[in-house]
Amino acid sequence: MDKFKVIIVEDVPLELKGTEGIIRNDIPEAEIVGTAENETAYWRLMKNAAVDLVLLDLGLGGSTTVGVEICRQTKQTYPAVKVLIFTGEILNEKLWVDVLDAGADGICLKSGELLTRGDVAAVMSGKRMVFNQPILEKIVDRFKQDVGARLLHQEALVDYEIDEYDERFLRHLALGYTKEQITNLRGMPFGVKSLEKRQNELVQKLFPGGNRGMGVNATRLVVRALELRILDIDNLEADEE
Repeated sequence: MDKFKVIIVEDVPLELKGTEGIIRNDIPEAEIVGTAENETAYWRLMKNAAVDLVLLDLGLGGSTTVGVEICRQTKQTYPAVKVLIFTGEILNEKLWVDVLDAGADGICLKSGELLTRGDVAAVMSGKRMVFNQPILEKIVDRFKQDVGARLLHQEALVDYEIDEYDERFLRHLALGYTKEQITNLRGMPFGVKSLEKRQNELVQKLFPGGNRGMGVNATRLVVRALELRILDIDNLEADEE
């Protein structure tokens, strides 16, 4: 790894000291040209120093949005500068998404293995989406959950013999569409009476043993479709009308 210059943005003195120690002990190629505890100090440094990497904490002064905006403006103003997030926001997944959208080159959580030479080297070599082990574990876990949910959804469609029109019909019922509105969807070749017949057939498929002697309306049918994973609650979107 070639020599490079870095600015550390951190507002907690003890954590700043720890980060400086990691860099000086493990990454001798890095020259710390300055540290900043807030946005004003950061931009002052950026104007007066040639920088290759910004090591950016997100929780500055109790605000998480400041760090995201620093990242966004840095990538817009200095596109060649790498921005590696080093944050204690270990539970705020929405914040991770926001800062990646803002152009961050990677995220390292302040837990587990912390910041490693390998993480910094990866960013400086031009890699994007560099994550340390703690955040990778969370990403992989979420990925496995997502894949598992998709497989259950596909299996449910097969097991209950749900075709494309059944799925579209149920999905739009879940979104609050009336049968009249569903008939107006592009590529939906059914009238209201045909949809009523289809609804009755779906009731037979999804409640083969009946519903404890009670009738099944559209709402109960949709809830059952969600329970069986025929509908994916995270992907309920309307088709074009």
